[in-house]
Amino acid sequence: MPALRINALVLLFSLFFCSPLLAAPTALDARLSEYPYPYAVSEFELDEQQQSLKMAYMDVRSESANGETVLLLHGKNFSGAYWKDTIAALSESGYRVVVPDQIGFGKSSKPQAFQYSFHTLADQTRQLLDHLKVDKVSVVGHSMGGMLATRFALMFPGRTASLALVNPIGLEDWQQKGVPWQSVDDWYKSDLGKTPEQVKAYMTTSYFDGQWKPAYDPLLELQQGWIRGPDYPRIAWNSALAYDMIFSQPVVHEFDRLAMPTLLIIGTRDRTALGRNRAPAGLREKLGQYGELGEQAAARIPNATLVELDDIGHVPQFEAFEDYIEALKDFLASTTR
Repeated sequence: MPALRINALVLLFSLFFCSPLLAAPTALDARLSEYPYPYAVSEFELDEQQQSLKMAYMDVRSESANGETVLLLHGKNFSGAYWKDTIAALSESGYRVVVPDQIGFGKSSKPQAFQYSFHTLADQTRQLLDHLKVDKVSVVGHSMGGMLATRFALMFPGRTASLALVNPIGLEDWQQKGVPWQSVDDWYKSDLGKTPEQVKAYMTTSYFDGQWKPAYDPLLELQQGWIRGPDYPRIAWNSALAYDMIFSQPVVHEFDRLAMPTLLIIGTRDRTALGRNRAPAGLREKLGQYGELGEQAAARIPNATLVELDDIGHVPQFEAFEDYIEALKDFLASTTR
């Protein structure tokens, strides 16, 4: 057989059987048993609503501990894993970093029946801190985690040294503005019909202004993997319950009760707004105007500092990490020492 033909066959074999581009897409189960986290994961057992649940969390101790602890709260379409670079930067600065996956998210339990509320999630997070014997924390919340962080700070002000909100959703009350209500069954139907391609299209458009980069790929892995996996109906059901919580339990009306130092890191290009697709046509473009919402929130929170990141979207910790982490570390240094 001519050498040229042999080389061609070798090339074809490599392309079809060895190339990572042709590897089977990842399929993930409900508890992400095959999905590695950047740091060791532990579990905290909870008895809640007549069932036993497990909250996964990372507890990262600094080699040069400064005695302060930061609590990182993830958003709805994320898990504790996406805080990887933030954990590393804060740990290097001496902070102990506690990073839970809320019930229904990440590696934590996905209950079949659960009444979600920010009060419940905040109290479960408080129980975790009690378990870890951590009294006071600087709370950082992103996206939905910003709503949860706000509720935690309102419920446990004595344990909240400071509050940092990174492009939080809930800076406006969508119901009050006229976005129609949607049933949990309809949320479920919508989530159940999602494809991996739609997940990327949504994140590309909503988070990154239509410009996807390989650095953002980790944000896709969980949502796409769950869709391909065996437990997606359970995942979609928990997602629907969480959407109902987010829509029906605003925190914006209580911003004036936040007494602790508060930082708002706002990527001004963000346009995230729950239910925009159901809103009347004339309302849609008025929702999620983060440049305005950040300023309004800063004016309502008594001890607030606003850091605006121009032309940055919903996930500053991926799109503009250096600017984001500098603002966060400066704020923490000014409020914890």
